[in-house]
Amino acid sequence: MIKPFIAANWKMHKTVGDAVSFARELVSRCVDIDDRDIAIAPPFTALYAVAGVLKGSSLLLSAQNMYFRESGAFTGEISPSMLTDLGCNCVILGHSERRTIFGETDDALNKKLIAALGFGLVPVFCIGETLDERTAGRTLEVIARQFTEGLNNISSDDIQRTVIAYEPIWAIGTGKTATAEQAEEVHKYIRDMIADRFGQDAGAATRIIYGGSVNPDNVAGLMAQPNIQGALVGGAGLDVESFVNIVRFDK
Repeated sequence: MIKPFIAANWKMHKTVGDAVSFARELVSRCVDIDDRDIAIAPPFTALYAVAGVLKGSSLLLSAQNMYFRESGAFTGEISPSMLTDLGCNCVILGHSERRTIFGETDDALNKKLIAALGFGLVPVFCIGETLDERTAGRTLEVIARQFTEGLNNISSDDIQRTVIAYEPIWAIGTGKTATAEQAEEVHKYIRDMIADRFGQDAGAATRIIYGGSVNPDNVAGLMAQPNIQGALVGGAGLDVESFVNIVRFDK
């Protein structure tokens, strides 16, 4: 049985005070949960303060992005060693907003992935198609390219330490959600690619999660699918009550 992974990506939301208040309440309301991993991804400004709140709890701290170099003249960037120094356990890489707004390429994301793994961070590696690509019947083609190029030069052990997040771009922040069956089709395709490339054990053990307007009403249906082991939550992860209800989905 793969342990589910549920993460809230706050994007560019919450002041330090807001983030600390949320984290404190979340810790108190999740103290009895030990059968699923729970992570929150505050903005960089709040990572240090939230790390202090999460210390001693089972909750995980994730960054939303990083650069692949350890240090250097890279104004405005943050390195994997800086994230581990802050107490981060995970880092989100390749979110569709990074790909579409900031132009991150598969090659650049591959470098980030390798760097994150090298510093002991759990990469939450995002892949997904646009509405035009889905309409054109290119979903699996796009997923295969992002998977193949983004996960280049890593080992079977590495992929099992990585969380793959399928997030159809057309379902992010739009209120639209892929049906459980649509999501399952792509998740199964990803799992088969993992097994073909890294072996059956890796295919069976790697966590593949869904992101795209996940909310308390649809999470149980998504999680009931055999190849969906968690969720990357956006807007519904900004409210404690909403996120707790997602975290406590019935299996």
